[in-house]
Amino acid sequence: QVQLVESGGGLVQPGGSLRLSCTASGNTVTIINFGWYRQSPGNQREMVALFRGSAGPFYGDSVKGRFTISRNSAEDTVVLEMHNMKPEDTGVYYCYARSRGSTYWGVGTQVTVSS
Repeated sequence: QVQLVESGGGLVQPGGSLRLSCTASGNTVTIINFGWYRQSPGNQREMVALFRGSAGPFYGDSVKGRFTISRNSAEDTVVLEMHNMKPEDTGVYYCYARSRGSTYWGVGTQVTVSS
């Protein structure tokens, strides 16, 4: 089992920046994929940024050039730096991890971009 705890999020003005962090605990050696998804009202959950095994990072088209994901394997953390944020970035951001046969999600953290 893997547990994911997110931190960060909140309210930011358009053009501003936020930082999200996720720390994994438990059987973290089994983690293959590690990253972030988000979901806004009325929309499906979408991939924001992700490491797939040793490959990546991969980014959703809407965040390329604005968001940066980094991973610290020694500390089992993944950080999402979000810049030049837009109102359409508003949503609940979920930390995600996948091992062989299992998928794990954090509880989510709200990000709101509004003036």
